[in-house]
This record gives sequence, C-alpha cells and structure tokens, in this order.
Amino acid sequence: MTAVSVDAVLDTLGRDGYAIVQDMLSPAEVAAARAEIGGLLAGAPTGRNAFEGLRTRRLYAIFAKTRLFDGPATHPLVLGVLDRLLRHYHLSAPTGIEIGPGEEAQALHPDDGIYPLPRPHPEVVVNVMWPLDDFTAANGATRIVPGSHRWGEERPGPGAPVVVAEMPAGSAMFFLGSLWHGGGANTTDRPRLGVIMHYAAAWLRQQESHLLAVPPEVVRGLPERLQELLGYNICPPFIGYVDGRHPRRTLPA
Repeated sequence: MTAVSVDAVLDTLGRDGYAIVQDMLSPAEVAAARAEIGGLLAGAPTGRNAFEGLRTRRLYAIFAKTRLFDGPATHPLVLGVLDRLLRHYHLSAPTGIEIGPGEEAQALHPDDGIYPLPRPHPEVVVNVMWPLDDFTAANGATRIVPGSHRWGEERPGPGAPVVVAEMPAGSAMFFLGSLWHGGGANTTDRPRLGVIMHYAAAWLRQQESHLLAVPPEVVRGLPERLQELLGYNICPPFIGYVDGRHPRRTLPA
C-alpha cells in the first residue's frame, strides 16, 4: 500500500465526507475474505424490505464467525482516523453485505440518522467500507452526495450531485456517518460483496449488541484493542462499567 497519512484522509473527509484508499488489503487477503464471507452468507436470507434490499444478503455478528476482519477492524490507519474524529469509540454495526443481481438502488440516507441528534452536529459515526469485489457503477457501488456531511436538515433532491464510489477490491472507503449515501443498483449477473465496519462514539448504544453476539470465550482470545472495540471498555469517565469494575474483568480466564 502506498503510504497514506491520517492527515490526508482527514483532509479529504473534511472536504468531501468520504475518502478512498487503495491497496489496503493484499490480493491474497481479499481472496480469503471473499471466500469465507461469501460462504457464511450462502445460507443468509435476503432483506425484508427495499431499504435492506430484497436481493441483498447481510452477515451479522462477524466477529463471532470469522477472524479475517480482526486486522482490518484495527488497521493503524483506521484507528488513527477514528482517534482523531471520535476519540472514544466502539464497533457499532460491522456487516457483510452482498448486493445480488437485479437489486435496486437503496434510498439515500445518513448512517447517524438513527440517533435523535439535530443536524449539523459533531461526528458520532464513522464507517469504513472494505470491497471484496471491484465496486463499479454497474454492480452496485455506493452512491454518495459529496459535501452533504455539512448539511443541516436538508435532504438530497432529484438534482443532488450524486457520485458513484467506484474502487478496486482491497481498497477501503472511509465515510462520515453524517454523509448522505446509499447502495447502488446491481444491473450485472453477479453479486457484489463488501464488508462495512460501522464505528460509533462510545457513549452511544451499539446497533448490534456484541456483548451478546460474540461469545465471551471467543472474545477472551482476541487482541485487547478488538475486545475494547466490541464493548469491553470504559468511555471516560465511567460509562460501561460492570458491577463497578472494568467490563474486561467479566471475561473467562
């Protein structure tokens, strides 16, 4: 990977609301992740509505099912960006997403919209998308409204300047939770696979309850930083304690 600094990513995020960094994963890492995530998705149901995608499959509880995203979730560039933007944070909704052939475009939305905060507000959500296939306009690459992270309560209308975030497999796309975006339509005859790591400020409730989703005996063997990201941590001064103690003390010996 060509060296990319935290400052460079932050500058682009501040201007556009998203930043693409290529070659974050090697071809071998992409192939292994595609095979494993694809296999885990094979039995997953498709979405229940148009927003989830009636031809889209999602893999939840990723860290209970594979170790192949432990590294990407704690990549130094990722954590460097998050440290500057969110300071204290945890994984909220890491999800494998396979957009199937014939899927329609998802409605544009900001991912921090699930929290009842007036816009604009300081960033509370940052996402990192990891494409395991080349993302193209034809197969459902994410659609983005650049600069919309600076909006107040406006919504993108028919003439909004939407761009398609095309990128090769192995890239990583950082984007702010306040940015309006949505999955694209897949007009090809093959599915499009990616994994999104959704991080939120540690004082917000996680979308997925990892303390229940990932068995404690699995968490016990994970790197300490990943344990913290899954929720075994304290948001200063004392949010998240268990019986007055650090939550990591609850893990089995």
